[in-house]
Amino acid sequence: MKIAIAGGTGLVGSALTDYLAEKGHHLYILTRNSSNKKQKPHVKFVEWLKDGTTPEKELEGVEAFVNLAGESINNGRWTDEQKRRIVESRISSTKEINRIIGSLSEKPEVLVNASAIGFYGNSLDKTFTENDTTPGSGFLASTVLAWEKEAEQASLHGVRTVFTRFGIVLDKEEGALPKMLLPYKMLVGGKIGTGEQWMSWVHIMDVVGAIAFCLENKELAGPVNVTAPSPMKMKDFGKTLGSVMGRPHWFPTPGFALKIALGEMSELVLEGQKVLPKKLEQHGYKFFYIHLEDALSDILQSK
Repeated sequence: MKIAIAGGTGLVGSALTDYLAEKGHHLYILTRNSSNKKQKPHVKFVEWLKDGTTPEKELEGVEAFVNLAGESINNGRWTDEQKRRIVESRISSTKEINRIIGSLSEKPEVLVNASAIGFYGNSLDKTFTENDTTPGSGFLASTVLAWEKEAEQASLHGVRTVFTRFGIVLDKEEGALPKMLLPYKMLVGGKIGTGEQWMSWVHIMDVVGAIAFCLENKELAGPVNVTAPSPMKMKDFGKTLGSVMGRPHWFPTPGFALKIALGEMSELVLEGQKVLPKKLEQHGYKFFYIHLEDALSDILQSK
């Protein structure tokens, strides 16, 4: 299959590129600068989002698009400027993908567009699935809503459109986990906030596997939750992390301290939601990692 990937050099994109290339797919990585990219078998870099670039000329015959492009929500405090960058980077890249799709004489079959479980808002007692169609409140929910609305425009071209709503992606080098590891390495790991908030986590390999599954499974469309089937409360997540690392779980971090340090971004760890991957399970996706202890053991011992 010929697959175009936007955001192919980020955390998820790099892992997805390696996975799909090993499967023999031909990949076109949309990038702002192709000159400094290391060439790989089955991978071609295509410049976009720069004056004078016409990526559509190199993308005729592409059968699928994957859009992972966007400013990381973990890059610093959520100032007004940073929030603007988070939103605009997602909307502008998705608009450009829709423009490219519209210009192709032969339309791709599918667009898998990244999204987030932030759509659902936060709750201590609710369980969310794709059947919950009312968005939550706050910055993350409004960002996801606008992002998915823009991606949905691809369906006007007859393109099957999937919104992969990622949970907290676990990887040793990037994302949320390295920040969680540090206190335990310093022997001061413990409960964050009340510890009652839910953490809907997912191993990086299941993010990759779920995207590939959505590309191949023609019955999947609309929102698809990409979370492990066994979310945990933060206090239990921390205990498991400490156990796998062989470190104590005892030193609590009060919520007010994180709010002072991180501002509005503190909601990423102080608030949460229990989200289940109902669609993936109903359509037969087999998770690499269902249990947190197995996922953490793999991540921490494999690198």
